[in-house]
Amino acid sequence: MTTDRTAAWHSEFRAPGSALIDSFGRRHNNLRVSVTDRCNLRCTYCMPEDVTFQNRSELLTFEEITAFVRVAASLGVDKVRLTGGEPLVRKELHELVRMLSAVPGIKDIGLTTNGILLEEQAGPLFDAGLRRLNVSLDTLDPVRFRTLTRRDGVERVLAGLAAAKRVGFAPIKVNTVAIRGFAEYDVVPLARYCRSHDFELRFIEYMPIGAEEWERDKVFFAQEILDLIGRGIGELVPTDNDPSAPALEYRYRDGGGSVGLIASVSRPFCQSCNRMRLTADGKLRNCLFALDETDVKGLLRSPTNNEQAIAQALRHSVWSKWEGHEINAATFVKPDRTMHAIGG
Repeated sequence: MTTDRTAAWHSEFRAPGSALIDSFGRRHNNLRVSVTDRCNLRCTYCMPEDVTFQNRSELLTFEEITAFVRVAASLGVDKVRLTGGEPLVRKELHELVRMLSAVPGIKDIGLTTNGILLEEQAGPLFDAGLRRLNVSLDTLDPVRFRTLTRRDGVERVLAGLAAAKRVGFAPIKVNTVAIRGFAEYDVVPLARYCRSHDFELRFIEYMPIGAEEWERDKVFFAQEILDLIGRGIGELVPTDNDPSAPALEYRYRDGGGSVGLIASVSRPFCQSCNRMRLTADGKLRNCLFALDETDVKGLLRSPTNNEQAIAQALRHSVWSKWEGHEINAATFVKPDRTMHAIGG
């Protein structure tokens, strides 16, 4: 830290109960918790085909995750999203949802899943208190699905979405990574599908976070997506956006649904970011593209389980957050961890 930032840290943000505010004034209330690095797909933009997963003993237990969330909630965190890997491969995940739902201060629990196991688990998750789902689906075409995920299963994802709607999940968001060479064919069919099923479609620009070398010319930009949908379905108009939300929200002019655009490359939203991440093996990250991590697993597994030390680690990590990820700068450095090991 610089001298001025260090002074501010000592004078203001180390106080007991202080909110999680970084040195740029961004208040953090949104925590993404990865429950596993394992996955039943091998998406090309997320992880390699051959991968060595963490030993299960290295993963945080549900009790440890809940203990961490309890401390985070005392510092102003009120939103938690469970991620992976693929979180539904973690056995009895609904029990973690039930535990987190009981943490004072937590108002919103979400889940991001690839949907392969959702049909079987939608009911137990809903009964445990989960209400919001993001389901990853990049194409409706079985051939392109296998090319992107290196596995079959698009029918299972669609069945999972239907089951989630049936048991009462709302809203249900469908997340699509827009990659040039695929998006040209899939944007309009996915938009039609989500529009007809009352799902909220969100396109995510392809980012440098996977196992393969990132090729900028594969980014299919947000404006191109808007143009495709405008020509193929109908005009989209911007709505009033939550400044802390990652997506730029649009609605069809005819009122038939909405589309969100997460334009991390063409329109970075770092200036309003309110998120931090806890990896499955207990590392705290203040940015998806962070190059440094804070180990909190040792604190959670300490015989004293020092909540004050965990709170200080949270405050320090958030305070140390950089201004932005610099994807578009020559100085950008790709993180060592790939997406499946960080948490989506």
